[in-house]
Amino acid sequence: MIAHGKTVISQDLFEEQFVCDLKKCKGACCVEGDAGAPLDLQEVKILKEEYNHIKPFLRKEGIEAIEKQGTAIIDDYDGEFVTPLVNEKECAYVVFDDKGTTLCGIELAWKEGETSFRKPVSCHLYPIRIQSYPSFDAINYHKWEICSPACSLGKELKVPVYKFAKDSLIRKYGEDWYGELELIAEEWLNH
Repeated sequence: MIAHGKTVISQDLFEEQFVCDLKKCKGACCVEGDAGAPLDLQEVKILKEEYNHIKPFLRKEGIEAIEKQGTAIIDDYDGEFVTPLVNEKECAYVVFDDKGTTLCGIELAWKEGETSFRKPVSCHLYPIRIQSYPSFDAINYHKWEICSPACSLGKELKVPVYKFAKDSLIRKYGEDWYGELELIAEEWLNH
């Protein structure tokens, strides 16, 4: 683990490679698992406020799940806020394209200028997962078998996890933090 400001970073972010390969995985990370996407308190508020702008971009099943469960729910396992699921499967904000690939309805609304909220930062950061503690954030690479095509593509293209997640890490921690992270990564990889 490497300390950087108020974060502690797994060296896996520098050593592992990753590039999403939606053609192969079809966005399985939005469908598989036992809970929705993690949300922070600000995102819970935003989803509630922005729901009517996002709703036209969602599937009927997603709308029904959200209107029954709420725009965000508390996960029974850890007591944290997450997105609701459709029939205990995919995220309620998921839509499918004509090839069966998942897309984020929130992000579609954002791309159309209907909301300023892009999508939950936990989704944007994936495969990075952050665990927040009172004095620091632990930043880890989440290894999941369904992402093996992304690992293969990342190795082929030689893209480390921290570079793949550049935009989302900047969104979460800012340009200066990321610039320093690049220097740390370079030093780590050349040691």
